[in-house]
Amino acid sequence: MDDPESYPHRANGVSIPHPSADDGGMLMSTPPSPADGPDGPSQEVAALHASGPAAVAELLGDAGFLLGSIAVEPEVMFDAESRAREEYVDLLHKAQEMRGILDALEARTLVALSEATRLERVREAQAQVGPEHSAMPSLEQLHQRADARSRRDVSHMTRRSPSAAGRTVASARRLVTSMPHLLTAMATGKAAAASIYAAADAAAVLDAAQRSQVDDALHARLPDLDGSGTRRWRQAVALAVHGLDPEGETVRHRRSRTQRHVTFTPASHGMATISAYMPAIDARLMHKRISLEAERRQAGGEKGPHGALMADILRDAVLTRDASGGSAPLVTMDLGVIITDRALFHPGSGDVAHLEGYGPVPAEAVREQLRAITATPGPSQRDTFGADGPDVRAVVRRLYTHPTTGELVSMDSRARAFPPAMGRFLTWRDTSCRGPFCNASVRHHDHITPFSRGGPTSLDNGQDLCAHCNQKEDDALAVERVGDPERPGHRVAWTSGSGTTRVTAPPPLIGQTPAAEPDGSEDADHPPDGSEPLPP
Repeated sequence: MDDPESYPHRANGVSIPHPSADDGGMLMSTPPSPADGPDGPSQEVAALHASGPAAVAELLGDAGFLLGSIAVEPEVMFDAESRAREEYVDLLHKAQEMRGILDALEARTLVALSEATRLERVREAQAQVGPEHSAMPSLEQLHQRADARSRRDVSHMTRRSPSAAGRTVASARRLVTSMPHLLTAMATGKAAAASIYAAADAAAVLDAAQRSQVDDALHARLPDLDGSGTRRWRQAVALAVHGLDPEGETVRHRRSRTQRHVTFTPASHGMATISAYMPAIDARLMHKRISLEAERRQAGGEKGPHGALMADILRDAVLTRDASGGSAPLVTMDLGVIITDRALFHPGSGDVAHLEGYGPVPAEAVREQLRAITATPGPSQRDTFGADGPDVRAVVRRLYTHPTTGELVSMDSRARAFPPAMGRFLTWRDTSCRGPFCNASVRHHDHITPFSRGGPTSLDNGQDLCAHCNQKEDDALAVERVGDPERPGHRVAWTSGSGTTRVTAPPPLIGQTPAAEPDGSEDADHPPDGSEPLPP
């Protein structure tokens, strides 16, 4: 690297001046004045404009290299004993300013990338049909395919999920095309990127002219929204939208009612969140009803935190019937649990279990459920499953199994569709969608090499995907099975149109117990704590 004192550095013919003492030794955080001299910052900005995106990328690369070196090898930079607190306060302020500038720069880059991809797709279609213009797909179809390609590119480059990448690009387009005040507020640090993007997302239902009016209204309210979080920003947009188009808001509410759904989101420590998207008044009434029932149970002597009782009430309402049997039919549910016999019978083994559609969970959480299913409660004990307890226990056939033994590992099929047993294995192995950065629920068993191109229906050529990622032939440049001697396992490389490659692998199903020492000083079958030998 050049000696830092040898700056200015030239990026594509652009001279980058060394920071002076006048600006605190930091990069310029405010737009340059038009009165700058021939060698002033305004001339540098003009040179960047003339050189194009490549010059800006090189400038960011140079600054990123220097700052990244400090972040990785700080030496005494962050030695609090030798530095004044004010220095770190100033550095944090400057870092936040730079983050806002980069967020705004990213927004404009996302929109430009999307537009360039659309133009490229149109030119490709024109070249394919030649003079037969009638055979050319509609412009809307071409744009949809181009946007899918951009979504995959952005997902790979920014490490966002495909759905999050798509929402980010769409919101960035709204900011750039019709909400310039909010984009400027983000660039100048007057509002956080999360709040600005939340506002742009909430304004998706409006046309460009209406969004411009919302932009003006929020710009006038910036001082009032200075300390507001994303929820307050969304509320501010909702009020503005209702004021601009009250009739349209009624129509949009009716349309939104048709999109009711329930989602499952894994959390940590063997927990998860169930969310329901429904009309606000129904959701608020449900919450209040469950809260009142929890208070009633606490008044009756039932122990436990109020929130925990609310969760139990919701669970009981869905998974059990009332004592009289009720009129609702009993639904038998099949859920795969993968657990070693060691973890099942020896709590101190350290192994984890694997829950289908979730991932690794503490073995103790599974053991508790298995005990509840297999053990009949005593006369004074409450049956966790209510009136359904005897029926649920009657349908349990196996407590645990290992899906990678026997024919399941080597099975193959000549059919296009994956057989049920093979599909179940893929679901156990992959847990969720195998697309890069995608955590969506599984919807399809996919051929990595398409069946139409000779790809076999096998475990090695199979993966579980969501509906979006299963369109990989349209938005990815290549998806292929790859091998790595140093990283064994089922690895799949996804390459986006930009040439960015990401490799996905399934999560480990079972936590492994550390192997014995090579010299044999510890016997793997006899733990050093003197406890009973572990089962094989």
